[in-house]
Amino acid sequence: MTPPSDFATGEGPASFRTTPAELLFVCLGNICRSPLAEGVFLHLVRDAGLESSLDADSAGTGGWHAGEPPDPRSVEVARRHGIELRGPARQVQREDFDRFALILAMDRDNQEELRRRRPAVATRGRILLLREFDSEAGQDLDVPDPYYGGPSGFDQVFEMVHRSCVGLLRHLHGPSQEQPPESQ
Repeated sequence: MTPPSDFATGEGPASFRTTPAELLFVCLGNICRSPLAEGVFLHLVRDAGLESSLDADSAGTGGWHAGEPPDPRSVEVARRHGIELRGPARQVQREDFDRFALILAMDRDNQEELRRRRPAVATRGRILLLREFDSEAGQDLDVPDPYYGGPSGFDQVFEMVHRSCVGLLRHLHGPSQEQPPESQ
């Protein structure tokens, strides 16, 4: 596997190791995948005692669910794992590209949309795929959208998101000799 396409520009996982940091998780509507990733990450941050150095939020590239709570199926899978999801849904805003040190897209389509919207003068907002930090991702770096499926899709997404968030947290606060996650 080769490093992500933006690795050479200083936007790959190996180049991102800073605290305090705010991270933004992004999916399409901000009701399924990204609020789940935000909740899982914040849960791991609390368990590690790193609340003073890391924070997270979530948003969607689309705005049609703005103001709505997370999808009940995401809420349920999170609840089963002792995780509470925040809300309501919101759409990515221009200022997010300066506020957040790292923007983690759930799939390539959202990553490309974020890159298209990123202001040329943005000073922060490195855009990566969340599964670049998933030790089991292989070449499939997309977190699939479970919206039109059943509960098992939400369980699958939870497992992907959890592994990815564990890898992300380990990368951000792990030993300095730790190798960055690989991606295609």
